[in-house]
Amino acid sequence: MAILTKDEAHALLKKILSYSRADECEVNINGSHNGNIRYARNAVSTSGGISQTNLVVSSAFGKKLGVATINELDAASLEKVVRRSEELAQLAPENPEFVSFLGPQIYPDSITFVPATAAITPKIRADAVAQSLQVAKDANLISAGFLEDRNGFAAMMNSKGLFAYNTATNVNFSVTMRTQDGKGSGYATRGYNDVTKLDAMAVTKIAADKGLKSATAQAIEPGKYTVILEPAAAAVLLENILFGLDARQADEGRSFLSKPGGKTSLGEKLVDERVTMYSDPWHPELPTSPWASDGRPHEKVSWIEKGVVKNLTYSRFWAQKKGVKAIPSPDAVIMDGGSKTLEQLIKDTKKGILVTRLWYIRNVDPQTLLLTGLTRDGTFYIENGIIKFPIKNFRFNESPVIMLNNLEELGRPERTVSVETNTNYLLPPMKIRDFTFTSLSDAV
Repeated sequence: MAILTKDEAHALLKKILSYSRADECEVNINGSHNGNIRYARNAVSTSGGISQTNLVVSSAFGKKLGVATINELDAASLEKVVRRSEELAQLAPENPEFVSFLGPQIYPDSITFVPATAAITPKIRADAVAQSLQVAKDANLISAGFLEDRNGFAAMMNSKGLFAYNTATNVNFSVTMRTQDGKGSGYATRGYNDVTKLDAMAVTKIAADKGLKSATAQAIEPGKYTVILEPAAAAVLLENILFGLDARQADEGRSFLSKPGGKTSLGEKLVDERVTMYSDPWHPELPTSPWASDGRPHEKVSWIEKGVVKNLTYSRFWAQKKGVKAIPSPDAVIMDGGSKTLEQLIKDTKKGILVTRLWYIRNVDPQTLLLTGLTRDGTFYIENGIIKFPIKNFRFNESPVIMLNNLEELGRPERTVSVETNTNYLLPPMKIRDFTFTSLSDAV
């Protein structure tokens, strides 16, 4: 199905609502064209595209809610899915936490759609991968990578007069470069709304350089070290803070933000005063949808400001219960940084470890946010401002909260993609003291 215009989406949703007999009804529709190309062992392995549309109808009778989904948009199917949602609602028990749907909202125009990204063709993908493969060939490395782009829309309307619509584009690219003997590995990733900002060759060269340099890795003793985390490595740790900023979990004692006596860390200093994290749907480097999945408008929100927890996310139910503003979870987060490049941070480091990537992140203690995982794809020992030699990978045990209290310096923010959640962030490289490595790993 084609991407619906705002007028087309409005007309379709209005038609669906006309079938409703419920006390309240809300309809969400989203559709996308996704294109991708994957390569491994220096050859393209898959290439293709997916076009899909999904329609969700929510019907409520009092506090009884039923939800039905469909991907067929003919008149008979549209009425059928409405009836099905109503049948399910009548069968459902009352939900004591049900909150009536929102009325009309105001949404400023977004900047998430870039025509150049929407116009990506198979040839554009193939040309980008050809550049990446050429880097591998020239360096005698084995490459594997994935390029994926998306052009989509989302719209919602309900029986109380709310209507929301947005279009968005995105492109993500990741590449791993390994030496022929399998002893060295390098990784790099980038993600943008605007494909013209993606330089696949430059990204691949970063991965290739690390792959070549990491082939002669030496073992050093585990322990506490000063580390420089590249943005991709920092992302998989920091998002455990960002996804944990839920007021209900904190209020109910189920969070690292919980305190004795039902209190929370809201309004208190949690991390180093140089840490400021916020979300902004209209940030030129990381724009996101102007509305949340339940229709609440997104706004620019400061989550941590100069180390202090300034806001938590609130569902509409929990906000009503607490008598506060309902703040939805952000779609992406920006962290302020400094002006130094990664190379300058390395140059100013007397002794430390450069970490390219962290993976296989697992929770050890939710109350302290203690995490464990492994380094991979290029870990290097720094001495007197230069990379002296590659080192074998480590397992780490570290809490991002403690980590941000051991902050030494922040570099220049750049957009990156989390390998754990595929979420985009704008984060700086960061120098951290006393980062805990617990054991060696044979992984590359």
